[in-house]
Amino acid sequence: MSTSADPAPHPHATAEQVEAARHDRKLANVLYHDWEAGSYDDKWSISYDERCITYAADRFRLVAGETGWPYGRALELGSGTGFFLLNLMQAGVASSGSVTDLSPGMVAAALRNAVALGLGEGTVDGRVADAERLPYDDETFDLVVGHAVLHHIPDVELALREVLRVLRPGGRFVFAGEPTRIGDAYARRLGALTWKATTALTRLPALRGWRRPQAELDESSRAAALEAVVDIHVFDPAELEDTARRAGALGARVVTEELTAAMLGWPVRTFEAAVPPGRLGMRWAMFAFRGWQRLSWLDRYVLSRVVPRAWFYNALVTGTKTR
Repeated sequence: MSTSADPAPHPHATAEQVEAARHDRKLANVLYHDWEAGSYDDKWSISYDERCITYAADRFRLVAGETGWPYGRALELGSGTGFFLLNLMQAGVASSGSVTDLSPGMVAAALRNAVALGLGEGTVDGRVADAERLPYDDETFDLVVGHAVLHHIPDVELALREVLRVLRPGGRFVFAGEPTRIGDAYARRLGALTWKATTALTRLPALRGWRRPQAELDESSRAAALEAVVDIHVFDPAELEDTARRAGALGARVVTEELTAAMLGWPVRTFEAAVPPGRLGMRWAMFAFRGWQRLSWLDRYVLSRVVPRAWFYNALVTGTKTR
């Protein structure tokens, strides 16, 4: 497996680089995701076992169903460490795949994960690539996927046109994990309040062991500032459907998920980022995971029937290419 000959990743961004990135969205994406590549899986509780295989397959199934499995060759945009595509492949959704990202560090991490999973040469390859100018020929893939990527792309409609260009006739795209306009507003507010409360309370002598070193907290704050730059869009579900249709997608459809689950998930993740690694233990991990599961069930089978889809945090969009 190989990547294109792009610059080596930058493991940390300086304050000067962060400032420069404010004026260049794509530079910001490279810096932020190179910075996060080594710790990204831990930060977002990403794994490649049954838990995340089921999660990825359920997201795909929710918006696109099971018809067409297994797809032949799949492409992931903004793959990060490979979470979505590699887990979908393990679930039997696709037979082979290509991971792409603007960040060389993320592509390298995704390819390492593929090797560790036994997805060797000829099954998964990778390239550093811009979603608005994909380095692939027309009609190369049967499936294109992405998770939490569209909101990082400056021109979403252009990227979807590129997706449809590289899809074979009848091929499908599925993008999940995109923040809605309303969901992002309450998630960011809850996260900010949790960070402020946690970093203030852990200054107390009785909670001294619960506080990360100040240098780590400062680095997290710089990463958060850069994250705010790379998060370009939030979506209204109806408008995202219209964007996919304008790009040329057939049967464009958006569904949403996570309302109460997001209201738990964002404070939990923020709290975990503010305390030393390993401090919380397995009981906390099980509380967080089981709590998210129960609230996700409530959101999907009860609240989705009575609450407008725009109020939920995650948007998922799918469509196909005309045969």
